[in-house]
Amino acid sequence: MSRKIALIGGGGVRTPLLIYGLAQSKIAIDELALFDIDRKRAELMAALARELATFPITVVPELGPAVEGAEFVLSSIRVGGIAARARDERIAVEHGLAGQETTGPGGFAMAMRTVPVAIEQARVIEKMAPDAWLINFTNPAGLISEALTRHTSVRAIGICDTPAELFHRVSEVLGSPAECDYAGLNHLGWIRRVRVAGVDVTARLLADDRALERLYPGALFDPALIRALGLIPTEYLFFYYRGRRALANQRRSGTTRGAEIGRMNAELMERLAQSPRQAVSTYREYLAARNASYMKLESASANEAPSDPFETATGYHRIAIEVMEALLAEEPRTIVVNVPNRGAIEDLEDDDVVEVACEVSRAGAVPKKAGRLPESVRGLVDSVKAYERMTIRAAITGSRELARLAMLQNPIIGDWDVAGALLAANERE
Repeated sequence: MSRKIALIGGGGVRTPLLIYGLAQSKIAIDELALFDIDRKRAELMAALARELATFPITVVPELGPAVEGAEFVLSSIRVGGIAARARDERIAVEHGLAGQETTGPGGFAMAMRTVPVAIEQARVIEKMAPDAWLINFTNPAGLISEALTRHTSVRAIGICDTPAELFHRVSEVLGSPAECDYAGLNHLGWIRRVRVAGVDVTARLLADDRALERLYPGALFDPALIRALGLIPTEYLFFYYRGRRALANQRRSGTTRGAEIGRMNAELMERLAQSPRQAVSTYREYLAARNASYMKLESASANEAPSDPFETATGYHRIAIEVMEALLAEEPRTIVVNVPNRGAIEDLEDDDVVEVACEVSRAGAVPKKAGRLPESVRGLVDSVKAYERMTIRAAITGSRELARLAMLQNPIIGDWDVAGALLAANERE
């Protein structure tokens, strides 16, 4: 059987990493088609990726032919490019809020730009590859996945490497493979129970300050906060639980993550153009530097990165391959992904996209029952989900009033006047 995979956003700097993962996977690939509105960037990434893979890699200038007949379509787009992210984060900081691309004002601005484009691209997939699985990595991943599942007929699954990375860190800290009970929304999830060899070790882990500190890329959470919750949050909860500290650290550094990544990307492109023969080693150095700088500005602390970013146990490329391999298999595999709730979390509607453990196989992704969320986080999840629903409505209708209301519902913003000022600032720029 001929198998085609398409990547929307093929000019992204993580494309070669994803292609490396595909080359190391068990997936038989006959064609990988890259599409990007910046064809020059896509050609550059394709040239680099061809040194990492043996299957044919083509750059297709139009979306329709790129996805036509594909079994899998992966979406990793950034509408407006990294410059838009840097602008979003700068505007947030100027208005007294931490700048981050998926939460708060930055996440809102990104969603407003991205939802209409993601839906438009899904319409093309509906026509050209109606049986394809759309693997969505486009941020904010949960919100975009919900827009796709509510407003198109594509078979969409949202993926994120954050839960798997936290599970891996838990296992490393405990020195044994751990089973983690996890539930929430994308970039708003918590580990509720940890078991090792069937034994519940949650209390032991929560009691160990040093172990809790080692779970994160930098000094994010006070162990006392984690114990008070009785839950282990993913790192993005830092922007909800310690937003003032994140803002202070960004102001102290004089920049944001988006601006930093923009600088790193520009340097990468310049080096690749100057020394094409050293492309792979240059790219490996770039990934290592990028990983080492993750959450460094926001937490004002160092982050240890793996020596070889291609061979990490978790990450962008690993979660995508794991989900794709599972979707090709008869025997289900348990993976945390973003899918419609269907009763998994009792506090939310069936059509709300949630991030929970699912049984993933050729039949799709079936969410496992998670019950009710703990009271300590239930209200936060409810308010963020209401914000997501309203943001999707605002993005589809173009309503400024709904956009401002969505920001009012966002727990990080939560102020009518600030919401209006943020909207005005985005409109000016």
